[in-house]
Amino acid sequence: MELFDTHTHLDAQQFDEDRERVIDNAVQAGVTRMINVGFNRETIPSTMKLVETYDFIYAAIGWHPQDAVFMQEGDLDWIASLCSHPKVVAIGEIGLDYYWDTSPKDVQHRVLRQQIGLARELNMPIVIHNRDAHEDIVKILREEKAGEVGGVMHSFSGSWETAKLCLNMGFHLSFGGPITFKNARVPKEVLAQVPMDRLLIETDSPYLTPHPFRGKRNESANVRLVAEAAAQIKGVDLEEIAHITTQNGLERFGIV
Repeated sequence: MELFDTHTHLDAQQFDEDRERVIDNAVQAGVTRMINVGFNRETIPSTMKLVETYDFIYAAIGWHPQDAVFMQEGDLDWIASLCSHPKVVAIGEIGLDYYWDTSPKDVQHRVLRQQIGLARELNMPIVIHNRDAHEDIVKILREEKAGEVGGVMHSFSGSWETAKLCLNMGFHLSFGGPITFKNARVPKEVLAQVPMDRLLIETDSPYLTPHPFRGKRNESANVRLVAEAAAQIKGVDLEEIAHITTQNGLERFGIV
């Protein structure tokens, strides 16, 4: 059985003391591919170092909305130049975050629009971070014709109505630890309705740790717990979810 963790942060400082062991744990759990996400000036280089070191780790790079205010002239060109690397498979995570008040909304909007434009120019999928900004995310994705390249709605937390709008633009929906939480009614209801060929799973480690380890550091190995929860919600066996989500990930990110 193969598993694909489509969104992780293995370069995070939380893994500095045991990164190799954490990656080995994932491999032992059946994780055959991971996408590490570099999202600012510090994590883009550390992500590139990981993909150079491990043949089964790929990269998504972009500028996170929380860091939008720190994006400088030349950073977009820097991201564009790195996108020529064969293991950079998406631009992200990019998007809007209205929960953390770290970058003004107008700056977030501008940085998001610029990066969607870059993705269209390079014909690369995008990975969308959306926290408490469902209406504006859909509006900007539409206005910037993001459906031309599609991508992934990372750690999807919106309603089924929002999900349908994203699906109609050609996006995949990715789910993580929250679908294992007892009180997470909405993501479970949405996942139940998402077409199988648009479904992805992720950990977002070291964050969003699934039950029964909630409150502890998350690891990519825990994508198996996400797969088990998704299988239960979909009413299929674990092997089927693992196979389908892995194939979806390979196709979405163009990994051979």
